[in-house]
Amino acid sequence: MAGVELASVVPVNKDGTVAENPKKTESTESTGSTLGKDEFLQLLVAQMKYQNPLEPMDNTEYVSQLAQFSQLEEMQNIQSTVHNLKGTQLLGKQVIIHTKNSSGAVNEIVGYVDYTTTQGNKTYLSVNGSLYSIDDLYTVLDDDYINAASIASSFSSLMKSLPSADDLTLESEETLKNIRAAYESLSAYQKSFISQEDLKKLEELEAKMEQLKAAAGDQKPEDNGDAS
Repeated sequence: MAGVELASVVPVNKDGTVAENPKKTESTESTGSTLGKDEFLQLLVAQMKYQNPLEPMDNTEYVSQLAQFSQLEEMQNIQSTVHNLKGTQLLGKQVIIHTKNSSGAVNEIVGYVDYTTTQGNKTYLSVNGSLYSIDDLYTVLDDDYINAASIASSFSSLMKSLPSADDLTLESEETLKNIRAAYESLSAYQKSFISQEDLKKLEELEAKMEQLKAAAGDQKPEDNGDAS
């Protein structure tokens, strides 16, 4: 008798009907359609229990399926080890975690990884005092990201400290020049973090400043050139 494929190992009742699926365990819930080692073993036992006594499975089939079970267990152990190593490498790193609530909306958690822990075959990261599965890791924030985000925050705070275009005076001319020079000195990556709202305000203030300078030039007293 040919070896039985993994997908065909399904428990059946004595009357030939398909039995209910074994109770789902954590591994199937966490990986969707992936068959875990516990489910594999349950299906193998069920197949042995409900096999046709007139056409029993031969030893070759049992050995083949036990070999598949061993391979599956080894793969899961390797995956667990890889996750543990990855979790250890994240210690002290700033990360972004994405989780979903009951309505499917994404919740973003930003913080540093304090420690990692393993529960079963799963690795969890401690971020802001809570544990999150390493599968929920969205990205690791490197030094360039943190630096660019800090610059953008400082730039935004500076723009908020400036007056509106209606309240702008000529005294702010030098400040605007310095802000523009600072922006132009940023790399393209750093500029991508500057909000469009802040850039729009800077451009509006610069345009208003040109109007104020033009008006001040028109009002400057003319030199009549009289000579004594």
